[in-house]
Amino acid sequence: MLSTICCFTVILFFAAIASNVSAAFYARKIFDVRRYGARGDGKTDNAIAFTKAWKEACEWKGNPRVYVYVPFGTFYLGGVTFAGPCKSRISFIIKGTLLAPKEANVIKQDTWIIFRYVDNLAVSGGGILDGQGSYSWRHNDCRRNPKCRPLPMNIGFQFVRFSRISRIKSLNSKMGHFNFFAVSHLNITQVRIRAPGNSPNTDGIKIGLSNHIKIHNVDIGTGDDCIAILSGTTDLDISGVNCGPGHGISVGSLGKYTNEKSVRGLTVRDSIFNGTSNGVRIKTWASSTSRNLVSNFLYTNLQMINVGNPINIDQHYCPISPCSDKSFSQIQIRDVKFHNIWGTSTNKVAVKLQCSKIAPCKNVELVDVILVHRGYDGPATALCENVGGQTRGKIFPPSCL
Repeated sequence: MLSTICCFTVILFFAAIASNVSAAFYARKIFDVRRYGARGDGKTDNAIAFTKAWKEACEWKGNPRVYVYVPFGTFYLGGVTFAGPCKSRISFIIKGTLLAPKEANVIKQDTWIIFRYVDNLAVSGGGILDGQGSYSWRHNDCRRNPKCRPLPMNIGFQFVRFSRISRIKSLNSKMGHFNFFAVSHLNITQVRIRAPGNSPNTDGIKIGLSNHIKIHNVDIGTGDDCIAILSGTTDLDISGVNCGPGHGISVGSLGKYTNEKSVRGLTVRDSIFNGTSNGVRIKTWASSTSRNLVSNFLYTNLQMINVGNPINIDQHYCPISPCSDKSFSQIQIRDVKFHNIWGTSTNKVAVKLQCSKIAPCKNVELVDVILVHRGYDGPATALCENVGGQTRGKIFPPSCL
């Protein structure tokens, strides 16, 4: 009898827990885009339906967090902006595929999907953003055509704070995939980004004028930088990146415009570069118009697998001719540490530290750097110009500092 009572008590206990969990689930305020007319048929433009769902969710005050829900299916979506501020914390859950227009001129803004002026935002769900960029890449001619209109990026976050992005896949953006401008206290994890290695200007993640960003456990393969760190970015922690194909993790280019800001406080750690044209790179224009500072960088525990330029400081950057031999970058680079970096370089010069003649690099440190070149032209070498610093531990190629 006692055993029966005990079993019955246990059953009631677990039933109560299940009931509470179920109640908590159904108590969530969910704004399903289908209730606003969205159709996952891959053809209907759902921009109006998505905007209505967002607007109602953003105005809702009854719950600590509300949810905009995109179910499984393929939801064609023209250019759309989700703007705040919102009255509750808000989650945008994508289970299905969001499909961009094939033609870039259908999107009347610089980014296909924009989140703007939102705090406490979460974007997740395991869904896909398909930019259908292959139909537009042939029009990416801005280096040759000064009157060109830049192609739209897949998704942008502007003036967003205290937020997170996770479990999202971005495919074949027309230009960059994720663009972050003036954001702070943001966590990006379990994001996968893919475009062919020959797709033009399809940067994986671009960050500018932002601070306190964490990027970890991401997989990026594109036709441009895996991660591009631009003017005014500070306190950025990057770890667990699988980068390749692409151009590596780059700071810059910097110095082209007069109103640029300094870049400080970068850590890149515990990551793999596979078949990229660069590993970690800092690039400033040879003829820079600003006098800013690049400082307090740590690159540590990085593996290079057949990388073109594993370690690269380039203060002679000038992709558009003509370039003057008498112009020098005015940007100061200092306090940059390269620790425990190993692997293979496809170029003979595996360590390239080419700094400015009028603003030499200061306090550059190499510790336990082993980079091997197996080409017919001999073992790996290092190149230093206008740089001061020190080396410790095992160093190959032999240091030029």
